[in-house]
Amino acid sequence: MAVTLKDMILKARQAALAACVVAIVAGGCTRIRNTQGYIGDPDTMAAIKPGVDNKDSVAKALGRPSLAAQWTDNRWYYVTRLTKQLAFKDPRPATQNIFMVDFDAKGNVKKVSRRGLELAANIAPNRDVTPTLGKKKSFWNAVFGNIGRVGAGPSSGPDSSNTGGPNGS
Repeated sequence: MAVTLKDMILKARQAALAACVVAIVAGGCTRIRNTQGYIGDPDTMAAIKPGVDNKDSVAKALGRPSLAAQWTDNRWYYVTRLTKQLAFKDPRPATQNIFMVDFDAKGNVKKVSRRGLELAANIAPNRDVTPTLGKKKSFWNAVFGNIGRVGAGPSSGPDSSNTGGPNGS
């Protein structure tokens, strides 16, 4: 059985098509790395010294912080997080660096500290039900539960002497 030129071209096209399919499928399974937040120079960060630097010098060296403390402006956070993701899975943190700068009341650097991934928490919200306190009511009880209760308290007319709140207090 002789192999013709047409058969060889057909087999070459099939091989090229198979190689493209394998490349596309394998490309979808690659690991994705993503860096979020502040990307700073470690030497510049190490140069921040307590008692020497102040808010202005830190802002000039590192830029504005990723975030500041909620209740005071005397703590700045520079946060960096590296996440890894495989194909269609959720991203997971690989590393996290938190560079914290504390200032005194005059704006001078009081303390410099670092934290890592040990402070990260995995929060899984419950998407089905929001837990609440109180009675569990059925749909019909919620719809028809107030029938007969409206205006059932002590006299509620405009000439009423009840000046209290909705609970009669």
